[in-house]
Amino acid sequence: MPDMTNLQSFRVPLGGQEIELAEVVHDAGGMPLLRVRIREKSRFTIFDIDPVTARSWGEAMRDWGASRLLDAGPDVAG
Repeated sequence: MPDMTNLQSFRVPLGGQEIELAEVVHDAGGMPLLRVRIREKSRFTIFDIDPVTARSWGEAMRDWGASRLLDAGPDVAG
């Protein structure tokens, strides 16, 4: 049974999907993985992602979000 540590969970405001992030460490060893679990009503999508892929995906999402918040103006960007 892998050891899982919950990192964060949140709900997407436009669509209501629940997103959970957890670290997964398998008993047999190996690198820890980031588990991304997306729930839409009764459907689940689960990804186990290595650290390099997680960093690339996170940077791309951060950059996109930052650019769109700047485009939206100060009322949205906070």
